[in-house]
Amino acid sequence: MSTIVKTKPTSPGRRSQEYLSFEEITKTKPERRLIKKLNKHAGRNSYGRITSKHRGGGAKKKYRIIDFKRDKDGIPAKVSAIEYDPNRSSRLALLVYADGEKRYILAPRDVKVGDILETGSKADIKPGNCTTLENIPTGTRIHNIELKQNKGGQVVRSAGAYGRLMAKENNYAQVLLPSGEVRMIHLKCKATIGRVGNEKHADVKIGKAGRTRWMGRRPSVRGVAMNPVDHPMGGGEGRSSGGRQPCTPWGVQTKGKRTRKSARTDQYIIKRRSKRKKK
Repeated sequence: MSTIVKTKPTSPGRRSQEYLSFEEITKTKPERRLIKKLNKHAGRNSYGRITSKHRGGGAKKKYRIIDFKRDKDGIPAKVSAIEYDPNRSSRLALLVYADGEKRYILAPRDVKVGDILETGSKADIKPGNCTTLENIPTGTRIHNIELKQNKGGQVVRSAGAYGRLMAKENNYAQVLLPSGEVRMIHLKCKATIGRVGNEKHADVKIGKAGRTRWMGRRPSVRGVAMNPVDHPMGGGEGRSSGGRQPCTPWGVQTKGKRTRKSARTDQYIIKRRSKRKKK
């Protein structure tokens, strides 16, 4: 497991900077057949219009093709290496199956090089194994959870995240998600046992603005610091607090305004996500 390393204060940018020790990484170069080119879009859509603000620049990186479906049932796989992925917060585990095929998966916590992982109904309940929710005991920690059968894991995929299987009723399981939401998911959907590794990722301090630019994030400007022509909250004599509810440059409310539109899946939500406690 990685530990957090504090840098020596040799400059203002290094004074409060922290990074993860890569002691669990066992391989530095990715598998050539499991990577592909990742084009930069700088937050723009196919028409060239910015749809995601504050994106652009950043270091070059290749995309790692990850097996979110885990559909090789009954074929054991050996963990060959633990690798770094620049596109996500979690680490990757390189699996070599008994038939010779190699695939990447999200590296679960406590999974090491040399471990044997399995997929299917006969898989043991241990970290890294993948099976359907109907075969997983209640109370078990799970991640990489499918919302639709055979679509692949869609939720609980970031570093240190895990859900918990709360109960089973009829054809559905009740899963507690990291947000606090309790959702009904069909028992035929798959999930991976255990917790996603690299849980120290959230404790890292960036330390300087340039390190954020390496990640492809450009500076953001507060609305109250703009002119009235640029933002509804701009302008005013001296420093102002905006004088209205927080909103976007187009006047749409933010910071608490509910934007959920998928009423079709409301029937599967038993409990809404809990509000975060103020520190």
